Amino acid sequence: MSHTAHRTEQNRPAPRRQAVANLWTRWTRRHGHAPPTDDTGARPPSGADAGVDAGAGRAPGIEDSALWRMRTTVRDEPGSLAALCTALAELRVDILSLQTHPLADGTVDEFLLRAPGPLTGSELSGAVTAAGGSATWCERADAHDLVDAPTRVLGLATRTAADSAELPLALRQLLGRCTIRSLPAPTAPGAGGGPEDVPVEGVLEETAMRLRAPEGGLISIERPYLPFTPTEFARARALVELDARLGPRVPRGQDVLSLTEDGLTLSESGDLTVGRADTGDLEAAKAMHDRCSARTLGLRYHGPVRDADRYLNHLLSPRYGRTLAVRTASGRIVGLGHLLWDGDETEVALLVEDAWQRRGIGTELLGRLVTMAAETGCEHVYAVTQASNTGMVATMRGLGLPLDYQIEEGTLVITARLDPAAVAAPRPYGERIGRE
Repeated sequence: MSHTAHRTEQNRPAPRRQAVANLWTRWTRRHGHAPPTDDTGARPPSGADAGVDAGAGRAPGIEDSALWRMRTTVRDEPGSLAALCTALAELRVDILSLQTHPLADGTVDEFLLRAPGPLTGSELSGAVTAAGGSATWCERADAHDLVDAPTRVLGLATRTAADSAELPLALRQLLGRCTIRSLPAPTAPGAGGGPEDVPVEGVLEETAMRLRAPEGGLISIERPYLPFTPTEFARARALVELDARLGPRVPRGQDVLSLTEDGLTLSESGDLTVGRADTGDLEAAKAMHDRCSARTLGLRYHGPVRDADRYLNHLLSPRYGRTLAVRTASGRIVGLGHLLWDGDETEVALLVEDAWQRRGIGTELLGRLVTMAAETGCEHVYAVTQASNTGMVATMRGLGLPLDYQIEEGTLVITARLDPAAVAAPRPYGERIGRE
């Protein structure tokens, strides 16, 4: 079950809810958004100009140089931009690209710069401030930032058009480091906090924006360390409108997985397939629940077994992430794997029908989910389970990735740090799933 379900579940015993709440509080503090830190680890002062020297950002193939992204606000008067360019030229900084974000009382200029390697972020922002810039913010960039803005936006629109689950990821890549949450509409009439409280055109409030989601809920976007500009707000609205016009869509490609034991095809029949699933598979997923034991459902959902079906509509919705289903040749679902966008975090969750456990299905699903997460730029994924769920613990360990464990009152959160170069690609078509 996702953290969203954890936070909204009212029937769980109070000690378990409190344990999960405590873990979530520490989790959000550890992964909360903040301005990047400089080489000493000190944060730039709030509301002041800030230089950032953290991370590696050297331009490939160019010795003793580094790429920087910089944003600064200048007065809307002749010569203000020229003064900034002169100051950068004196530091031997090359301007690779420039975007302007008009404001009512000035202009936000966003630069991609190639600077001498020894130049620090503090020196760079200091020179810009002396030349008339204000609210200057900069951080190391990489080769991905060399793509010009129109090309990048068109690429994000293409991804969004192909798959409903891509919208939160596209917004995150469009706007940089930010927290994006899809919030369902309130179930109780007049409860407030629903789409009716937000105008059709959305709301922009400095470091937060709220937009109506196509399915009737809300999309909340926050970036506390850097205010959004009207230009960014318009781009985000355009992506959400594109998603709404195209309607629900999920790629339907499938891989064939020949599950065998001792060289013989197992009973039921031939090949298994693994592919994307969505709310159209709700009845098949409920049927799998009916075939699962109470223990299996309890280990997966951490609450009363009778409530398991209630979570499926949320879990299968492409608005909140991606779901993979393993099906038999007769079409029965025997395994589900979920990759859930949880704000700026990414959760993985697995459920395998009892009769099909310990045959490598969970390992196969988890490997594919982690690969999908790495391909979207996620730096880590986490799983919430019970300390007694040794199968899930072993499956996470089988990834061969660095793991972090947090446990309280039987609730276990396992976090895997992702290295895209080290994450194995999905198995090719027709490869067998071996026994765990």
